[in-house]
Amino acid sequence: MATEPASVEVVTDLAVGGMTCAACVKRVERKLAKLDGVTASVNLATGRARVHHPSTTSPDQLIAAVEQAGYPAALPEPARRAAREDGDEPDDTRRDRDRLVITALLAVPVLVLSMVPAWQFRNWQWLCFVLATPVVGWSAWPFHQRAARGLRHSAATMDTLVSLGVIASFAWSSYALFLGGAGDPGMRMPLRLMPTAPDGVAHVYLEAAAGVPLFVLAGRFLEARARRGTGAALRSLARLAAKEVSVRDGSGERLVPVGELAPGHVFVVRPGERVATDGTVTEGSSAVDLSLVTGESEPVEVGPGSAVIGGAVNAGGLLLVRATAVGADTQLARITRLVTEAQAGKARAQRLADKVAGVFVPVVLTLAVTVLGFWLGAGADPQAAVTACVAVLVVACPCALGLATPTALMAATGRGAQLGVLVSGARALEGLQHIDVVVLDKTGTLTSGHMSVARVTAVPGGLGEKEAIRLAGAVEQGSEHPLGRAVTAYARRRATPDTLPAVTGFAALPGRGVRGHVEGRLVEVLAPDDTLPAPLAHAVPRAGKAARTPVVVRVEGTVEALVEVGDVLRPGSYRAVDRLTRLGVRPVLATGDLEAPARAIAADLRIDEVHARCTPEDKADLVRRLREEGHRVAVVGDGVNDAAALAGADLGIAMSTGTDVAIGAADVTLVRGDIEALADAVRLSRRTLATIRANLLWAFGYNVVTVPLAMVGLLNPMLAAAAMSVSSLLVVGNSLRLRAWRPSPTPPQRPAR
Repeated sequence: MATEPASVEVVTDLAVGGMTCAACVKRVERKLAKLDGVTASVNLATGRARVHHPSTTSPDQLIAAVEQAGYPAALPEPARRAAREDGDEPDDTRRDRDRLVITALLAVPVLVLSMVPAWQFRNWQWLCFVLATPVVGWSAWPFHQRAARGLRHSAATMDTLVSLGVIASFAWSSYALFLGGAGDPGMRMPLRLMPTAPDGVAHVYLEAAAGVPLFVLAGRFLEARARRGTGAALRSLARLAAKEVSVRDGSGERLVPVGELAPGHVFVVRPGERVATDGTVTEGSSAVDLSLVTGESEPVEVGPGSAVIGGAVNAGGLLLVRATAVGADTQLARITRLVTEAQAGKARAQRLADKVAGVFVPVVLTLAVTVLGFWLGAGADPQAAVTACVAVLVVACPCALGLATPTALMAATGRGAQLGVLVSGARALEGLQHIDVVVLDKTGTLTSGHMSVARVTAVPGGLGEKEAIRLAGAVEQGSEHPLGRAVTAYARRRATPDTLPAVTGFAALPGRGVRGHVEGRLVEVLAPDDTLPAPLAHAVPRAGKAARTPVVVRVEGTVEALVEVGDVLRPGSYRAVDRLTRLGVRPVLATGDLEAPARAIAADLRIDEVHARCTPEDKADLVRRLREEGHRVAVVGDGVNDAAALAGADLGIAMSTGTDVAIGAADVTLVRGDIEALADAVRLSRRTLATIRANLLWAFGYNVVTVPLAMVGLLNPMLAAAAMSVSSLLVVGNSLRLRAWRPSPTPPQRPAR
């Protein structure tokens, strides 16, 4: 009997419209979660839903579920997104601006006349009524429309509160004008900021009916502009992608759209132009500016054989580059994708806010009805009761709850990308804040990884130095390790001609070395053991004292030579370890290298705990042991042998210069390949989490204070509307401060070895 193919999980992004507060976010997430196997994270700041679902669930089903919740949804439109990324003002922003301007022209005279008794001329109240009517009907129409949509789906949101507040204020004012005596030509209304005792004439509250839409529209317009600012870094990354590229082939040079570029194509990069995609320089020398891509502050010199990154700016001469990756496979695309994914996450504190938001609006509606009934039951004037009820509806603000985390995450992850730190999401930010031990790899992490062969010692009577290094370089051609690349480069320089024989049956032995067949012979390049011949055994401690890494060349099982490979510390390694220590993070060195060179590096960096000759299993065990001792452990690495430890740590941190396996297992990637960025990442995470906590404290505290004030009649609806708008702006403004965050000045650097 045939079986159905297993369903795999896929991720779909949806653009969701009409969301205005945390209650909207919670409703969309709940509706999507009702589909089998579907989980969703909805971001109020970006208007995006990231949905994890089985492949058997189509995007149309997801869109239908969101629409059943009362919100329009669609797959993101590339054309509109590109326009936003290019800095053009979106159509909906222009519409909101026009609506706000017209509302201000109509509402401001109503506010002024209502609040300045000396300017209240004969029949002034009827002019205010005429001006307020289109504000209540047309200006506030988006609130009424979304409130009605929510009502059809048995949902209440921030728009429900605003709509009810505006309608209640206008309805009472209409009653007062037509039936309550307030339509008398000589009526005057004194300025009062609180509900008043009855004086025989019903007062009009047209200033609330007109002011609430004005303040809410103004607040949301400014809030949208501020939110757009939190995503500025992501749009900057998108703008780094070139649109056209000059391709050089047999027929000459032609200009083509960058989308037609394929791996292997050779393209031209002139001075001042951006590199169209990742590639390798085939001709020319120049300096490229990577500051906007990786955070590197200084231009990097490149020449034939150098790798270049798409988006980098050519600051010098003409370059010919052979494309090695295009489209979604480029480093720029990966950076953009990681930042986008990070901004879809939620901090633990935000999940608490979401739970509150799920019941917030129904609770506020209940309180408003209770306040109205209590005031009327206590014998208060109806207009005072209505005013208190409207104030409760208008002052409550779930918007700030929904914006507290996403705006801070957007600003922080964007700023991190500018500084060369890619954080995978809120979980990684929280993990960075709490780490107290960091396990550091040596080669390619603390050291530059640009190794070179310092000495070759051949066994007397064997194949000889030249033949041994030729065979070793041939087998190391298949290695990704910096040590292997150094051996291969040295062998090529010694070979005549400068080509090496092919290797077959290549195998990497994690933590030990490599092996393969060259010209029919088994060649192994391995870490030395206790079976070395006497001449080579004496060379091992000598290499250790010089901080060099020795490897043994075996041909058909016979030791033929010992190769010493030297490396140097990265320029910022000492400073990075010192800054981490000052932040309360204990460094631990764990390397597959020998004891002597490992301890030499550790002593230079003042690292007390050293674990040498570690296999991948040893590193993973070390991480597990540290975690069992109660430490929050981060691991920094760049190779295949670090992947298990990266995955097993509380936080995995990969160097972008490392392998895809290591990067894939990591929560944080240091794009500029500088470990000093780790200290920046820790400090940025602490600042971000502090910002999120401050945002949530304000969002909760604001409602805890203002709603009771409105209930007891100490807030005018107009002032309540202004306070509600300001609360959201304060949250977004506090998050925007992260865009200007800078690492602390670094102390003088100790010379690297």
